[in-house]
Amino acid sequence: MELAFIPSPSRGVLYLGPIPLRGYAFCIIIGVFVAVWLGNKRWIARGGRAGTVADIAVWAVPFGLVGGRLYHVITDYELYFSEGRDWVDAFKIWEGGLGIWGAIALGALGAWIGCRRRGIPMPAYADAVAPGIALAQAIGRWGNWFNQELYGKPTDLPWALEITSSSDGRVPGTYHPTFLYESLWCIGVAVLVIWADRRFRLGHGRAFALYVAAYCAGRGWIEYMRVDDAHHILGLRLNVWTAIFVFLLAVAYLVVSSKKSPGREEVVEPGAEASGGEADGGEKAKASDTDKAADADKDDEAEDKAEDDEAKDGAGSAKKT
Repeated sequence: MELAFIPSPSRGVLYLGPIPLRGYAFCIIIGVFVAVWLGNKRWIARGGRAGTVADIAVWAVPFGLVGGRLYHVITDYELYFSEGRDWVDAFKIWEGGLGIWGAIALGALGAWIGCRRRGIPMPAYADAVAPGIALAQAIGRWGNWFNQELYGKPTDLPWALEITSSSDGRVPGTYHPTFLYESLWCIGVAVLVIWADRRFRLGHGRAFALYVAAYCAGRGWIEYMRVDDAHHILGLRLNVWTAIFVFLLAVAYLVVSSKKSPGREEVVEPGAEASGGEADGGEKAKASDTDKAADADKDDEAEDKAEDDEAKDGAGSAKKT
């Protein structure tokens, strides 16, 4: 007997008049805002200027969306180009289907363009935004819940996900909520990166590499649980192999970078320190003017007191005479 389960929404889109409001799109948008907000706080803490993260995100986010969609369409091309399918659906990103590997790859290219235009070291920027990206993924995964997709094997656990849709080959029932597993894992990754960054002062891209390695470690076992159609190589899903390969690259970068460039960057954004220095100089100048004014007031008070004393002495002498 099923005592409890996570219900799926009856539909993933609401209509505000003729305007469709899709849960999947909302999750992606909210995730982007959280990533930019946290990245901005971390960038300022590292010595950068407020607003820089958002300016570079203008390049990174569109590139990331295109990369994520391209990876999904290429690795699942039969969903769009096989017999009976409409290739136009490949452009309907709001219906779901973003590959994180492509999103990170092309998103990094967009970020590199933005960083290069501002003269900012890309590794420093990547370190600042890494935890925010993990949180964006955690939020974005709930878009799969709205679309009733990417769930795991059948289960009767109390936290099982109920699938009610029977379209696109789905079989109604209760399954492992892999979207929830990955969402919670990504939150853990964000916490891990923030802690490690504070504890070990990670720099030169190592915080980002830690995020990549930690995410891949979780994605591997979560991907193994999924039952949606996927290409297999030597008995493993393609994304499992991708996670293993990217994990090894991230770990290798951590090791090599820590030996080649220990410590953290002193300057992450050219001109930020100068602006701070000018501001400090202005404050010091104001403080100096205030001190001078105070000294002048003291001098005036001293002169007035001296004159009073002289007047008293004169009056005393007159009495004695």
